[in-house]
Amino acid sequence: MSSTEPGDNFESIQDILARHRKENKDLQNKITGMKKQATKSKRKEVNSKCLDLHDKLKTKQENEIRDWKVANNQVSDAEQEDEVTPEKLLEQLSISQEVEQNIPTQQQQQQQQQQQQQQQSQSKKRRNRQKERLAKRNAAIAKMKEEAALEASKQPDLKKIEQESIDQLCELKKLKQFDIQPDGHCLFASILDQLKLRHDPKELDPDLNVMKLRSLSCNYVQEHRDDFIPYLFDEETMKMKDIDEYTKEMEHTAQWGGEVEILALSYVFDCPISILMSGRPIQVYNECGKKPELKLVYYKHSYSLGEHYNSLHDS
Repeated sequence: MSSTEPGDNFESIQDILARHRKENKDLQNKITGMKKQATKSKRKEVNSKCLDLHDKLKTKQENEIRDWKVANNQVSDAEQEDEVTPEKLLEQLSISQEVEQNIPTQQQQQQQQQQQQQQQSQSKKRRNRQKERLAKRNAAIAKMKEEAALEASKQPDLKKIEQESIDQLCELKKLKQFDIQPDGHCLFASILDQLKLRHDPKELDPDLNVMKLRSLSCNYVQEHRDDFIPYLFDEETMKMKDIDEYTKEMEHTAQWGGEVEILALSYVFDCPISILMSGRPIQVYNECGKKPELKLVYYKHSYSLGEHYNSLHDS
């Protein structure tokens, strides 16, 4: 049978169940990824969001199966009894009247009223149970958010601590931070700013830009593969990264640059490149470089998008 959109009457129950299994698997993978990426301060909020996603998918799937059964006349007796509608009630009353013609009219009316009251009572109970479940879930979510907020309030302000530390180091070394746009190219833009600031303009390519710096670093890595093997170990997969794939992505996308590109460009331009950072000694690449040192500052917590580099000017 050809594939159809979810809820299509021509979709078989096997197709629906298969799609549901895939949706459940995809959701589980998504939830696993969300939990892995969640920080400690966001963990409870992420758990709450995962619970909400699970409930929404479960409700959607139950509705699709119920709609298919109704459309294909495959509703079970138990389900029919559970879904008492006014139309079904009238039908039952009509049948009852035909079978029990000798029942007095008053008794029939009493019977009808009792059945209507029973139907209303059942509907009310179902609605109340649903409201109770929603109220319980909302209360649990609110409690988790409150606990997460309380936990976050107890955490140290890493952004403030980092910035204060960097400000003190810059004041001590008579440097000032020059802001670079956080767009994925910040490392290369910082090095470009330093080259124009500290190197002889006559020795630089007048058309030098961040994309050319990406190409220069990747070409150097390709030509000196053995020197960069220790830097290309992927801690997540516990395998070595493929140098060709790595350099292709680094050269042609906005992939963040890092230690590999700093080291490569320090040799390309024959100069030391120093990285000032909070809580660590200044890290210098290619200390034996003959040309003037390029000075960068690295942030881990100060920018909302993540890790970032700025250029350092003399104050």
